[in-house]
Amino acid sequence: MFGFNSSKASALQERGPQPVPPGVPLVSLRGLEKVFETPAGKMYVLRRITFDIAAGDFVSIMGPSGAGKSTLLSILGMLDHHWSGEYWFVGEAVHRMNPKQRVALNKQNVGFVFQQYHLIDDLTVAENLDIPLSYRNVKKSERESMVADALDRFGMVAKKDLFPRQLSGGQQQLVAVARAMIAKPRLILADEPTGNLHSSQAREIMELFTRLNRAGTTIVQVTHSEANARYGQRIIQLKDGWLDGPAS
Repeated sequence: MFGFNSSKASALQERGPQPVPPGVPLVSLRGLEKVFETPAGKMYVLRRITFDIAAGDFVSIMGPSGAGKSTLLSILGMLDHHWSGEYWFVGEAVHRMNPKQRVALNKQNVGFVFQQYHLIDDLTVAENLDIPLSYRNVKKSERESMVADALDRFGMVAKKDLFPRQLSGGQQQLVAVARAMIAKPRLILADEPTGNLHSSQAREIMELFTRLNRAGTTIVQVTHSEANARYGQRIIQLKDGWLDGPAS
């Protein structure tokens, strides 16, 4: 895999959003529910979810298949708009926003890492890193500088002109992490980020998350792996859409 430069990890937050005010959770959920109407009646995906995530946390969400983990992650990322309850993000009432406002908040604060990488096949490594910056209307000259910084920090300078198909699975996931981090988000959401990797590649990705978290990035990961969950500071267990025990 590439060699992430841990000595520059703290710089990943330099141009990001302002720090969260003391005493204010990064994320606060109160009675959050997700339900589908079916011919047989209501089918709940999430029930009465209540917990806080502080800035700087590294949280693992665990539970069996169908427990609602990925749905919860999608709501935290402001991609799912059909739910009830309260969601506060740095004191802002997400539950009172319309979808357009939520998407704008997402673009300024959230980065995603997926199991399937979700890189664009016909774009190079450098071009894939540029995509989230283009969504934020960052000037081209500044985008070029930020991409160059990311390539350096993640040890990808020699691979910048390669396409995803020319990289190993571990290398593709490292590009995906770099893409998620490039706009300096407050929150990284990772959905089974090592699910397609062999054990040594998975360990490198999880160690990278640990270094990013120590540099100040809040991380929430969905995982089935107890080994991966232990990299975090807290575990939230879901079962049949309910919190299974305290969220601590």
